[in-house]
Amino acid sequence: MNRGRGIAQQSTGKQPSQLDIADLDAALIGAFLDHLEHERGNSARTRNARLAAIHSLFRFAALSHPEHAALIQRVLAMPPKHSDRALITYLTEPEINALLDAPDQGTWIGRRDYALLLLAVQTGLRASELTGLKCGDLHLATGAHVSCHGKGRKDRVTPLTSGTVTTLNSWLSERAGQPASPLFPASRGRALSRDALEHRLNKYLTIATKDCPSLTEKKVTLHVLRHTAAMRLLHAGVDTSVIALWLGHESVETTQIYLHADLQLKEQALARTTPLDSTPGRYQPPDTTLAFLQAL
Repeated sequence: MNRGRGIAQQSTGKQPSQLDIADLDAALIGAFLDHLEHERGNSARTRNARLAAIHSLFRFAALSHPEHAALIQRVLAMPPKHSDRALITYLTEPEINALLDAPDQGTWIGRRDYALLLLAVQTGLRASELTGLKCGDLHLATGAHVSCHGKGRKDRVTPLTSGTVTTLNSWLSERAGQPASPLFPASRGRALSRDALEHRLNKYLTIATKDCPSLTEKKVTLHVLRHTAAMRLLHAGVDTSVIALWLGHESVETTQIYLHADLQLKEQALARTTPLDSTPGRYQPPDTTLAFLQAL
């Protein structure tokens, strides 16, 4: 925002501390937003986030400065810019298997990394949640689950499959840590850092690519493993409201990106709407169908 203050100073000739609401008109706000997009190279989403903050300020100003109502309304009328939604990257089952086969389970580090990657793909935990796990966060008896302190300081629990439980049981026995000890420590006992985790993932991706070349077409990060968990749930027929709870999303709307991303589900939906024995020609709906449609 330092450059934003510079734009205001150049336009008005005033220091930032001397600016008044009357100086911050729609033209100045527009110049600032254009600077973000064209000179700083910010995305439309970043531009819209800055505009949302400006709108919040001006809605507050509307209550305190009614004498500037017209100027404030012009700023509040400035619309956000359309931003294209990026396609979600996720791993297919063969790609998952190739990645999980990459760690050398004949070594301590390989067994640690295999358990970590398996947990990431099955649960969809964020990188920060994975590195923050303690040994006491695993509950592997009846109703097996992992507890984590998630984004927004919210705690949640995620159930575990029997295969993941078996792997984690073995790792927990080998780890032999106290409940407050890091579940996936570095060689010196401290919790793995985010950078170390990304480094390990990139190493295994290089190995996995030899058996699964399709991985070369994807930029795979730890967050892609989170997307993968969500897509596996979606393919299994799990409702998006449940997936939102599973991933710790604030809103179900956030989870809609997975529906937007999955071409296979769309193809299945299309197949259900097209009779296999249909013949070319104009469709003539029966009277009962017409009556139903007219009643909508």
